[in-house]
Amino acid sequence: MTHLFNTYARMPVALVRGDGAWLFDDQGRRYLDALSGIAVCSLGHAHPRLAEVIADQARTLIHTANIVHIPQQDALADALAEISGMDQAFIANSGAEAIECALKLARRYATEHGIEAPAVLVATDSFHGRTMAALSASGNPAIQAGFGPLVEGFVRVPFGDLDAASAAFEAHPNLVAALIEPIQGEGGVRPTPPGFLPGLQALCRKHQALLMLDEIQTGMARTGRWFAFQHEDLTPDVVTLAKALGNGVPIGACLARGAVADLLQPGSHGTTFGGNPLACRVGLEVISIMRELDLPRLAAERGERLMALLRQGLGGHPNVVDIRGRGLMLGVELSEAVPELKDRAMEKGLILNVTRGNTIRLLPPLIIDDDQIREIAATVIEIVEQRFAHDA
Repeated sequence: MTHLFNTYARMPVALVRGDGAWLFDDQGRRYLDALSGIAVCSLGHAHPRLAEVIADQARTLIHTANIVHIPQQDALADALAEISGMDQAFIANSGAEAIECALKLARRYATEHGIEAPAVLVATDSFHGRTMAALSASGNPAIQAGFGPLVEGFVRVPFGDLDAASAAFEAHPNLVAALIEPIQGEGGVRPTPPGFLPGLQALCRKHQALLMLDEIQTGMARTGRWFAFQHEDLTPDVVTLAKALGNGVPIGACLARGAVADLLQPGSHGTTFGGNPLACRVGLEVISIMRELDLPRLAAERGERLMALLRQGLGGHPNVVDIRGRGLMLGVELSEAVPELKDRAMEKGLILNVTRGNTIRLLPPLIIDDDQIREIAATVIEIVEQRFAHDA
């Protein structure tokens, strides 16, 4: 019997140690990690520099309240502004908290502009987190079931449909912001169509609304740029990130630019643990390592190699609907539900997951080498071919 809430359908494996892109269970078996704790451990596991930074900061000072200046927090905000082009940052504990901060910015923006009953434009099949507002913003009825009444103030349109977004702005003059993932992760690794985000920004500007991008999964070099929005010519008003920023240490951030960054004042928002010296020191070291390794460039190159191998091996398969993604955020969509493939991959020593029931999602550490890229591709090809062998 466990005393834990039964909130996870856990696999019968206990992982106890990591080394780079490898994980080891309590039986000593080795697994190649193609999930990174869901886009978290982009620098791999047990990174020696991160281990040293954590130990050094723990010996020095882990936590102080945000009633005093925290030098590591100021330095991290500076680093995030430099890589994102944004102006200011609120440091939180998680992606969901970063989303909550973004939504509060939208509500405060509405108050400043005298808009009653404000609403935020969101997309079908989106996922923004598990807190009540983030859950309500998400476009996944399955995770919302049983938690009503949901938070009001969201207008949903089909993902990537600029015409639908335009019609929504015309029909709902109370829309004060749009919250969109540049690439939907839980929604099946689906990138926005080329030109959609600049077009959405133009709509937001036309209607005096904020463009808010959820980069919790796509940010921090995952797609081949520091942030996915940097692949196109646009400047969002708000960006949220988390996951890879701490490489496993809980941290999130909400970035804003211009006057939007000044909407929150002392007393209007806060956090107990967010921005503590330990988490911020780790975030700074993560950015430093990523810069030294030029991981945005390497993620793009390694993602292209993995994509090419997957398309070479599965491109003509009758049960493969699409192979898509950007950088080292890739999805293989299949013609039917295949939730069991994560178990088959685990049996073969590869960790991945299946999202939307039918899409293999690959989010390996950005530090993987060519041999590991080939092993990931070979195993994915093998489990797909075995799964549909009876249809051949």
